[in-house]
Amino acid sequence: MALQSRITDLFERRASISDPAEHLPLFREFIAELDAGRVRAAEPTEEGWRVNAWVKQGILLGFKLGKIVEYPGGHTTFFDKDTFPPKTTALADGVRIVPGGSLVRTGAYLAPGVVCMPPMYVNVGAYVDADTMIDSHALVGSCAQIGKRVHLSAGAQIGGVLEPVGALPVIIEDDVVVGGNCGVYEGTIVRKRAVLAAGVILTGSTPVYDLARDRIIQAGPGQPLEIPENAVVIPGARAVRTDWGRHWGLSIQTPLIVKYRDARTDDAVNFEELLRLGQPSSPNE
Repeated sequence: MALQSRITDLFERRASISDPAEHLPLFREFIAELDAGRVRAAEPTEEGWRVNAWVKQGILLGFKLGKIVEYPGGHTTFFDKDTFPPKTTALADGVRIVPGGSLVRTGAYLAPGVVCMPPMYVNVGAYVDADTMIDSHALVGSCAQIGKRVHLSAGAQIGGVLEPVGALPVIIEDDVVVGGNCGVYEGTIVRKRAVLAAGVILTGSTPVYDLARDRIIQAGPGQPLEIPENAVVIPGARAVRTDWGRHWGLSIQTPLIVKYRDARTDDAVNFEELLRLGQPSSPNE
């Protein structure tokens, strides 16, 4: 039986599991595939992004099957499920993890050329593609999908989701720049080459005002918020129009698309390439 079918079958019977150890070989087979990036919580198709709910089911099974163990950590001791130890990497993986307090959880995939600046954290089920930089204090949440050559700037928060298992995770496509202290949550999709300026917050209920094309972009029923390809988004504000709001001069945080990427924008964001000079995609290149 295929791995997907076995995971789905066990997940449906999870309430009746009496001996977790009996099912650990299946979970270890699953987590090895997730760890290597051969299965993903969501993946691009010709019709758009598809959620693989069975992958989230497998992750949730890991929490049920695992037991809490001690993970010695020098001056600090940690306690977590034995099914999700810290991910181990090797020089041959081509991932650059700078010393100083970063952690990647087992079941997350980092492609060759990824750079991790301390401290940062990547949670289970996340997929981080080649040549992406995860800067200091950045978070990649559970099952988030990060494309190639993305820059997650210092303090950026990419939200995670495990339940409901069919929910779309946050997706950041190729060549996106996510500025410092940005927050992207609730299954938002940021399309290729978009730029999020520092401090932009995007959620499923956030309307985005496109000043360049005179439109409002919002999530719809069953549809995520999508930031268009090449959009340049900055933090903005719109006035509260109730009498009380006008009286106090109140406003609501509102992301604004002020332009779409051009040569001048590219010059401004190409500083990222300077950080990769001399950094091959694999240590043998």
